[in-house]
Amino acid sequence: MNPLLELTRIVQAAAQASSDADQVELIVESIHRAVGVDVCSLYISQPDHSMLLAASRGLDPRSVGHTLLPEGTGLVGLAARSRHPVNVAEASAHPDFRYVAETHEDAFHSFCGVPLVRGGQVIGVLVVQSREARLMSEEELAFLVTLSTQLALVLPMDPAAISRARGTSQRVRGVKGAPGVGIGKAWICDRDDLYKVPDKACADPEADLRQWHALLEQVTQEVEQERRSLEPGLSDAVTAVFSAYQMLLGDSQLRDGVAMRIRAGQWLPGALRQTVQHFADVFLAMDDPYLRARHEDIHHLGNKLYAAWTGNDARPVSSGKGPVVLVGSKLSVSDIAACHPDRLQGIVSFEGSTLSHTAVLANALGVPAVMGTGGLKQLNNGDTVIVDGNVGQVLLRPAASVKREFRRLQQAEQALKGELAELVNESATTTDGQRIRLFANTGLLADISPGLANGAEGVGLYRTEMPFMLSDTFPSEEEQEHIYRQVLGAYAGKPVYMRTLDIGGDKPLPYFPIEEENPALGWRGIRFCLDNSALLMTQLRAMLRAGRDSDNLHILLPMVSNTGEIDALRSLLDDALAQLGDEGYPLKRPPVGIMVEVPAAISLLPTWAPRLDFVSIGSNDLSQYLLALDRNNPRVAAAYDHLHPAVLREVARVTAIADEVGLPLSLCGEMASDPAAVLVLAGLGIRTLSMSAARIPRIKWLLRTISQADAAALAQRALHMEHAADIRELLQQALRERGLERLLNST
Repeated sequence: MNPLLELTRIVQAAAQASSDADQVELIVESIHRAVGVDVCSLYISQPDHSMLLAASRGLDPRSVGHTLLPEGTGLVGLAARSRHPVNVAEASAHPDFRYVAETHEDAFHSFCGVPLVRGGQVIGVLVVQSREARLMSEEELAFLVTLSTQLALVLPMDPAAISRARGTSQRVRGVKGAPGVGIGKAWICDRDDLYKVPDKACADPEADLRQWHALLEQVTQEVEQERRSLEPGLSDAVTAVFSAYQMLLGDSQLRDGVAMRIRAGQWLPGALRQTVQHFADVFLAMDDPYLRARHEDIHHLGNKLYAAWTGNDARPVSSGKGPVVLVGSKLSVSDIAACHPDRLQGIVSFEGSTLSHTAVLANALGVPAVMGTGGLKQLNNGDTVIVDGNVGQVLLRPAASVKREFRRLQQAEQALKGELAELVNESATTTDGQRIRLFANTGLLADISPGLANGAEGVGLYRTEMPFMLSDTFPSEEEQEHIYRQVLGAYAGKPVYMRTLDIGGDKPLPYFPIEEENPALGWRGIRFCLDNSALLMTQLRAMLRAGRDSDNLHILLPMVSNTGEIDALRSLLDDALAQLGDEGYPLKRPPVGIMVEVPAAISLLPTWAPRLDFVSIGSNDLSQYLLALDRNNPRVAAAYDHLHPAVLREVARVTAIADEVGLPLSLCGEMASDPAAVLVLAGLGIRTLSMSAARIPRIKWLLRTISQADAAALAQRALHMEHAADIRELLQQALRERGLERLLNST
């Protein structure tokens, strides 16, 4: 046996299994064959920490799915409890041995159990047994230990789901797409995927070119019709989402890319696939989750164009009665538009993230959504589905009692929405009179209207990367000005904080590739911009021109870590103002500030104060750099918590420094939309918070319900605690005591 080849083969096969049940069966069968033992079994940890026999080769098959070992019982329990392999030649002689009659394991003497550990928790035990009374060799044991480590990463996130029979209730975890609870019958939106189209020679390039231009015109009209079908009585965000699709359809890079490939001899579907994959892969390679999510928009559009070419774009969900939950791997706005708003109760996407266009639209429509669930292989059309967008979970075929409880939550959610709608035009003022401004984070034009509709008092973070990502060349000054002017105009009279280009290192441009061993600490943010000062000058000029008729532009610098970076930016801004003044633009110098996300910036804030007009804490990056944790890495994400004592103490230090030197301070990131964290932030004296638009009403309600004095007392208690879990429990209990427990169900 070649251990490396066997490891690779078993792990790859397990990862590609068509269902959870098939996966565990394949695992035990492959190990049984590779190691040459008489028995191979997989025990899976249950919620009460008992161990269920989920699969076996060699034990009585009737015991699979039924044999349950209480926590700590037998040699399996010993392996789980000790988190160390148990390797014995004669199992029955071991003091921890427990005979399980229904497995009929009498004939087997040796026992070797290896724990499967993920995220610090034992999720199962892999067991091999032999009729011969022998110890597993060092090589065999090393193979099993290595294999168990890798298998722990490919087993389902909810290992207990492995043992559930088909047709029974099932809970699946995903990520929050849009808040709320929805209950309805599943409608699976499957269609031909453009990415499965093969390459093929083009028989008649001129005919394919004509068909390509006709397809563009047809789909452009369809997108406009879909926009109109959703538009009445809904926010402008719906229109903005479709506008993004129309922008892509009109983009010369898409049009010309397909045409070029057709002329090179590729048939139309193949040319479309190659072009779409090229642009989608550019975004998919980004480490920034917001930019990475944009690859889905391009894939959605490619599928729509391909469906129009095949003529298979019909969606029967547009007819019929009753509540519907749309389910699919790549749900698009077209799928949503095909369902009557009164029927649409929820959205479940196998792929995607909180930043997907699907999630953006779900938020705008007020439809609960869960993203990134992975394929729900045991789900059929018509199955009852509960979409819990508040915590990012999906319940398949729930029991009647579970449905009743979620209907109660659904009614409570609707009542809360009604109450919060009355606060849209009210300020976020504490009961003892302290005003806190609530801003929105945006990046797409589609994100703008939801912020205004939810009462945003400005834009705390506008990401300017998008024009650079959508082009095959650096966008011109005029192109950037056009986009920035729309954002500033939409928020006329309200402050807009525009972050300069945060790209480089881990977010390379398709036409400016960068390769680094450690991109998180590399050529990114202000470092990249200053090293490419001509690009930064163009962007500064575009911002200044866009803001010439208003006074709401604020320029925000990312990833600042030294004084020279601020001085260099100020010098470039002086030059830009002088140039535009000579060109006849009467301009006023906008306020300039930095994002505090590199820990080094904290100590230098007093030195920088005379050079700055404001500061903004970027809580996501600051937390990651302080904790040395990538919250998007599933192996360490569980340890990430912005309520970590070190994070809270550094936020408190920044707040104190800003107050001492007289710098206006804001905070953006997930902390700003976490009700527990907001108690601390308000108590520390932070008076401006920026968050996703959907979270503004809830945070406003929270702030209007508490006093500044209470928040300050809670903040001081939190700052003296040592564990993030204890801090969170303190703050959540404070919310319950103040009658705000409903916020805990919607975070």
